[in-house]
Amino acid sequence: MNPIGLIVTWFVTSVSLFIISKLPTGVEIDSFQKAMISSLVFGLLNVFVRPVLAFFSFPITFLTFGLFSVVINAAIFGLAALLVDGFSLKWGFWSALMGAILLGFINSLIFRLF
Repeated sequence: MNPIGLIVTWFVTSVSLFIISKLPTGVEIDSFQKAMISSLVFGLLNVFVRPVLAFFSFPITFLTFGLFSVVINAAIFGLAALLVDGFSLKWGFWSALMGAILLGFINSLIFRLF
């Protein structure tokens, strides 16, 4: 991916996180700047941590026909919330699960507009 594509993806993810924080999902982000930092951390976790989690959880992901990948997304979402000040999950895992699902949905909607 080229640098412009990375910046666009980072910005779209930041906007998506900020939108999610305004919905009654239990995801709380203090400001758009915190959303930008959170999306950067989320992206880095997806690059470095997600492959390890996906490798070790392959058997259960296979048995659940891929549905366990949603739980992996929620774990990455929750880990990002733990690492960034100003990004919190009101209801713990359930907020992370709802936030991860909505992040994928809103990101896909915004990317379809472009």
